[in-house]
Amino acid sequence: MACFIPLVEGANLLQQVLYHRDTLNDKMPRAGFKSITVSDYVYNRFFGTYERTRRDLELKGITSFSGYLTSMMEEIMTKYETFSRHAPFMEKIDVDQNRITVKDNKRKRIVEVFLKDDKLRCSLDESIDCAHIGFVYSLPEFYNIIAAKGIRISRPSFKQSKIKGNAFI
Repeated sequence: MACFIPLVEGANLLQQVLYHRDTLNDKMPRAGFKSITVSDYVYNRFFGTYERTRRDLELKGITSFSGYLTSMMEEIMTKYETFSRHAPFMEKIDVDQNRITVKDNKRKRIVEVFLKDDKLRCSLDESIDCAHIGFVYSLPEFYNIIAAKGIRISRPSFKQSKIKGNAFI
C-alpha cells in the first residue's frame, strides 16, 4: 500500500520524513502506553466525573484525566478479580423492575430477590437478611432500580453475636 506524504516546501527529503514522523508521533501514545477509542458518550461521562471530582482526586495523587482513567480501570479490574475469586458461588442472571434473579452455584438453585414494601425479600430462604440479599446489595443495578423508583431503602440490621472469651454466644 502506498503512503502519501505531503511535501513541505523548501525541505529536503530527510527533513520531510523527520517532520512527518514527528507530526505522527504527536498523535501516537508514548512508548509503554496504548491508545483506546471510546464513544463520545463514554468519554464525556468519564470526563464530567473527572471534572466534578478533580480536587478530591488530586488529594489521592491523580493529577490528569489519563491518570483518572487508569485508576478507574485498575479499581474495576481489582474488584472484578476479587469478586470472581471470592464470590463465585453467586451470579446475577437478570434484573427486572422489582426483581433480581440470582444463581446460587453453591446450592445449585435459581433465586429471586424481590423488592416489596421497600424491603428486599428472598424467595428461596423466605428471608430479608440472607446471603442472597447481601449479594443484591452489592449490585449497582439494584441502586439504579431504587433510584428510578424514588425509593429510600434501609439496610437490614444484622444481629451481632456477643462474644464471651473466645466463644460466640
